[in-house]
Amino acid sequence: MVKKRWIILMTAMVIFAIWGAFAPEHSFECEFGTEEGQINPADVAWLITATIFVLMMTPGLSFFYGGMVGARNVISTMLQSFIAMGLISVLWVVIGFSLCFGDDVGGLGIIGNPLSFPMLSNVGGATYITENTGKFVGGASIPLALFALFQMKFAIITPSLITGSFAERVRFSGYMWFMIFFFFVIYCPLAHMTWHPDGLFLNWGVVDFAGGIVVHASSGVAALAGAIFLGRRKTVNRHSEPANIPFVLLGAAMLWLGWFGFNAGSSLHSDGMAVKAFLNTNTASAIAMMTWIFFDCLRGRKPSAMGAAVGCVVGLVAITPSAGYVTVGQSITISFIITLICNVAVNWGKGRGVDDALDVFPTHGTGGIFGTVLTGIFIQEGLIAGTWDGFVIFLYHLLAIVLVIAYTFVMSYLGYRLVDHFIPMRVSTKSELIGLDISQHDEHYGLAHVGEREIAEYAQYEQEKKKK
Repeated sequence: MVKKRWIILMTAMVIFAIWGAFAPEHSFECEFGTEEGQINPADVAWLITATIFVLMMTPGLSFFYGGMVGARNVISTMLQSFIAMGLISVLWVVIGFSLCFGDDVGGLGIIGNPLSFPMLSNVGGATYITENTGKFVGGASIPLALFALFQMKFAIITPSLITGSFAERVRFSGYMWFMIFFFFVIYCPLAHMTWHPDGLFLNWGVVDFAGGIVVHASSGVAALAGAIFLGRRKTVNRHSEPANIPFVLLGAAMLWLGWFGFNAGSSLHSDGMAVKAFLNTNTASAIAMMTWIFFDCLRGRKPSAMGAAVGCVVGLVAITPSAGYVTVGQSITISFIITLICNVAVNWGKGRGVDDALDVFPTHGTGGIFGTVLTGIFIQEGLIAGTWDGFVIFLYHLLAIVLVIAYTFVMSYLGYRLVDHFIPMRVSTKSELIGLDISQHDEHYGLAHVGEREIAEYAQYEQEKKKK
């Protein structure tokens, strides 16, 4: 019997398809040139390339996460990232772009008008200005449609990052509904507050060059809330060995490459700031990789491929909020400090009762939070300027990150409870022990096919539970 949750989602797709048939199209004719207010062909070429790079990060993340989990959950974990490219893309086109970058509602700087660009109406090849307000949204040298595409990729990867915290135990349909909730209730307001010209955080002077707050802090805190809400895995001590470490290295390499579009593309121009962000991104990732390995060795561990992969990603997260504004030397300092913090956080968190399966909060959440704090210190207008205004800017960064942590945690936890009320977020014990690949998707990864051994393990688990 078809469940109501799928009927609702399919009905929504039918409505979108019918609506799309009658939605007006804006002109995609572009006036190219180098004068102010014209489309710059060099900027367009670079932003198209950067957009491709950022999209590549999501399948990279699926390999990164998929290789870390047990063999019975590889496909399900990878799909949780991959599916975001479809679901969030649809939501973005229909109304998401309006909520993030539409005209500010009520002058509060919190959310955009959903009627600004519904179904991307009035979004085409015209110079990058909102037609309703005439205000620049970040630059005037690329088509608004290209900016919408670039920002869409950020919206896609953010909920994907959360999945690592509740890997191996979340119901796929429940996760999809939570992803919708997270996108509308958490991501869109944070993006508007941080990146819209009338946004609350932006007008405070808070700098988030490419997503330290909007992407990493929000996803990391939501991941922590999810790990707490869903509880520990039944399989945490049974099948916890990584299924495929080469997948992890491949995913980390794809993330590293894609991050050049993530950070350098956020300049929105083919200019010196893009080059600086590119250089700082690579430097920070390299420093973090080596710092992670050396620090592990100092603590009595052997240098590992997992450590190298996690370390390089931590460096990428650390430099994201300040990539275009700090010096290459400062990028080294920022990456070094945050890598030590994240390494300690990962090891401190193990065995503390919260089962953040793939350490999303200790890496992405902690990296985004402390990256934002250090941004408030090292940008030219920040604490390092040694002025009262610089001190105020730093305090605004602290205030913004505190608000983001509190808001994201509370709303995420409420979102999990709300979805769980209609669709159980956690799979049954039997499904978890068998593995989500089979129980949720009827697929299996290589030798992980369920057979008599897995059924016997479930029977043994039931017997152990009765004895207790």
